[in-house]
Amino acid sequence: MTKKYTIVTYGCQMNEHDSEKMSWLLENMGYKPTENKNDANIIIYNTCIVRENAELKVYGQLGSLKDLKRKKPDLIIAVCGCMMQTETARNVVLDKYKHVDIIFGTSNIHKLPQLIDRHNQTGETIVDVVEDNREIVEDISSNRKYTFKAFVDIMYGCNNFCTYCIVPYTRGRERSRDPKSIIREIDQLAQDGCKEVTLLGQNVNSYGKTLDYHFTFADLLTEVNKIDGIERIRFMTSHPKDLSDDLIAAMAQLDKVCEHLHLPVQAGSSRILKAMNRKYTKEDYLKLVEKIKRAIPDIAITTDLIVGFPGETEEDFQETLDLVKRVRYDSAFTFLYSKREGTIAAKKENQVPDEVKHERFQRLLDTMYPIFYENNMKYQNKVVEVLVEEVSKNNKDILSGRTRTGKLVHFQGDKDLIGKFVSIKITEIKTFTLEGFIIQ
Repeated sequence: MTKKYTIVTYGCQMNEHDSEKMSWLLENMGYKPTENKNDANIIIYNTCIVRENAELKVYGQLGSLKDLKRKKPDLIIAVCGCMMQTETARNVVLDKYKHVDIIFGTSNIHKLPQLIDRHNQTGETIVDVVEDNREIVEDISSNRKYTFKAFVDIMYGCNNFCTYCIVPYTRGRERSRDPKSIIREIDQLAQDGCKEVTLLGQNVNSYGKTLDYHFTFADLLTEVNKIDGIERIRFMTSHPKDLSDDLIAAMAQLDKVCEHLHLPVQAGSSRILKAMNRKYTKEDYLKLVEKIKRAIPDIAITTDLIVGFPGETEEDFQETLDLVKRVRYDSAFTFLYSKREGTIAAKKENQVPDEVKHERFQRLLDTMYPIFYENNMKYQNKVVEVLVEEVSKNNKDILSGRTRTGKLVHFQGDKDLIGKFVSIKITEIKTFTLEGFIIQ
């Protein structure tokens, strides 16, 4: 009888790509995918610890599996990802969720088949977490969600130690993949029909610093731009302090690099930025944005913003609103500050009350949304190139895809267009999406 697997993924694009790798490993073991947990022989939770909400969801999901495990004692339940890199979270799982069979971390995904075999042979709970691993394991393939676009890891870990962030403790220190391996992977993707790649790293701007020779992120973009078949290049995430003039020049000059930059600012107050250990001021950030827009006039800039960082005053928050108005972002991921055990910020006594966070959060949205809409108005009656991605879940006659600037576009069309580039004339503007029709 065919064995089946389900992977539930929380968190960032790097977690999504890790799940694609696990999917490939499982299918090479003979497992087939299923979305129905009741049918699965193995259920894996790939976890995130950046926000408390994601962590609580995992615990809730694990609790809900107790009855299923009782009915299907041979069911394997595994938990991996950033949560499992922390001893506290591991102990919670081991103490309260004894029906979990395998626990592993972010650096040993390649060992998943061995961990499953060990559990099957011994019947014991397997815990395999590498605390500080600098090894980069190459040549792990992926079952990618799309054939025409792909995530590609170019580096792992982070050296920045922002005071609110747990990532350096869960994914380790920065380490860059060899550029030849990256180029080889992307070249193979292109041969397989991939048209768009997104280069991933916690801070792609510092790519190359751990190599034994001089090779920068701008150099890598230049090499990827030469690969036949690849038509769009995206990347994330960029730390403002490491965004060089060479990188800006490369983005402006390389025809395949999309006119979209995700540039997390986190806060608009220089005082709060210093407390966050971001290593730039509000003024530094605004000058950088001005330089980017001067070099790439049509660029769409998106960001991350945290509301209610410890010690944030109303004056600090007003600085954030001012920055949002001056930069005029195209979109933003916005978060209420969430205490993460093990970070410096979690120990601060001047935590902002929840009711204040929520009130400021709403004011931030009220400030940003009209700007998003006004930015989108620039597309009215314009013809844009869209890479068709999927059929609408609510209407099978409606397709969606993205422009080079990352705008989501809905339009009527046949599903045979998925994976192809089409020209769309924009006829309707919304805050988060555009609508239009195909130009023949």
